[in-house]
Amino acid sequence: MTPLKVDGLHTYYGKSHILQDVKIEVGEGELVALLGRNGAGKTTTLRSIVGLTPARSGSVTIFDRVTTDWPSYRIAALGVGYVPEGRRIFPNLTVEENLQVPLERPGPWTIQRVYDLFPRLKERRSNKGRQLSGGEQEMLAVGRALLLNPTLLLLDEPSQGLAPLIVRHMFEVIASMRKEGMSILLVEQNVRAAVAIADRVYVLDDGKVAYEGPAAEFAQDEERMRSLAGASSEAWEDFS
Repeated sequence: MTPLKVDGLHTYYGKSHILQDVKIEVGEGELVALLGRNGAGKTTTLRSIVGLTPARSGSVTIFDRVTTDWPSYRIAALGVGYVPEGRRIFPNLTVEENLQVPLERPGPWTIQRVYDLFPRLKERRSNKGRQLSGGEQEMLAVGRALLLNPTLLLLDEPSQGLAPLIVRHMFEVIASMRKEGMSILLVEQNVRAAVAIADRVYVLDDGKVAYEGPAAEFAQDEERMRSLAGASSEAWEDFS
């Protein structure tokens, strides 16, 4: 059973043709990084997969079921977790209340396990979402998605705006999810950190897939990393 297969996706915002024949696949227990510069179509790809910005043509298949025209709640119920860019937590709810929002699905992830993963959230369980730092909000957004006990997890820019130590911890958490067998599609601007933990890489350029291949191979091609994904020269240790 293939967790995710995107085939020939074309998505528009009004008359703007954003995604053009996008093809992406995530295998069972695989971590795939979706890279590209700002405006390349990465977020739109995730939104099309989860039904928030429906594609005009092409298909999305999740766990061997064609979900292209499904509403988001039905896609989530299949076991798909989604952490959107900007976190989208509820600012007027406490940490605990935010974690009680997701639809319950059977599995190993509970609120207590989220607290074990992110002890800082347990310390701030009575604080409102708006009172949290950016790093704490990201932890809460990831924890909330995990409570769906997803088999497939989509992450949109989890390191955005975070301090380097928090970024490192977040990528260690993502790598550990993959080791537990979760299939992950990771959209990330921090190219070197993403490539360090990914199995395969796709690069979007102006709404089209410009590159697809093993992450290790992509990491060795400095010129391609810079030209296609805007990578910095900063070195990252291998989390895998």
